[in-house]
Amino acid sequence: MSLKIGIVGLPNVGKSTLFQALTKKEVDCSNYPFATIDPNIGVVEVPDARLKNLAEISHSKKIVPAVVEFVDIAGLVKGAAEGEGLGNKFLTHIREVDAILEVVRAFEDDSVIHVAGKPNPASDIETIKIELELKDIETKEKAKDPMQLQLLSQKPILYVFNVSENSKLLFPDLPSSIALDIKKEFELSELSEKDREELGEQSGLGELIRKAYELLNLITFFTTGEDESRAWTIPKNSTAPRAGRAIHSDFEKKFIRAEVIPYDKFAELGSMAKARESGLLRTEGKEYIVKDGDIIEFKI
Repeated sequence: MSLKIGIVGLPNVGKSTLFQALTKKEVDCSNYPFATIDPNIGVVEVPDARLKNLAEISHSKKIVPAVVEFVDIAGLVKGAAEGEGLGNKFLTHIREVDAILEVVRAFEDDSVIHVAGKPNPASDIETIKIELELKDIETKEKAKDPMQLQLLSQKPILYVFNVSENSKLLFPDLPSSIALDIKKEFELSELSEKDREELGEQSGLGELIRKAYELLNLITFFTTGEDESRAWTIPKNSTAPRAGRAIHSDFEKKFIRAEVIPYDKFAELGSMAKARESGLLRTEGKEYIVKDGDIIEFKI
């Protein structure tokens, strides 16, 4: 399934720098509002050590990870819902994503412009919230069918507080949030994996990507063999036929049964043949609810 997460926030909070760190894609990060007008898009792998291990066990020729599409959307400002700062165009871009990753400036630096004069994380969050709600009011007023609305304020949000080592700015403790030094993350993204290991530096981007994936209430199941090991994305609580749809619609329509084994059991045994011999490869029907990490062979 195609998953889009829009990176939003006020201008100059680190959105485009985070996008570059995530995707290694060059975009304009100039220090002025509206450096990004058209959204930049990048596809990012969901880190999952299980997939690499599966490929080694199965001697797979190819590895296909689960992915999330990140969309770098230009900065919003107060009054965006009325068109301030090209706001209507930017808000339309937000409507097209599945979830919002809101970057909030939580560092102090006089050399980096803040549209409100100085950063205030709680106030900045409220500014974005109000603009999304105002746009929703306009959408409701214009809607012919109120049952099919894609309201911006109802999209799930992951807050990314952009911090620095010396900053003393306080920011809200929110359930769906993560604190990152985005400038440092970008610098780390420029290094090779070997160089990062030698420096003893660990990136927080993997956790960010996983949190974004979980924000959409998604899980991963796997298929594995000599040709390829692949991670498939499905909604949590999907039945086996619904999971099969991720591969091809025929796997849902013509579903007969599924042979299933949890990842940890498969990793212990080391092959599908041993899984069958051990009796741990279960046969499941149409009502089976797929668990995160299940390895599945579909029978149609």
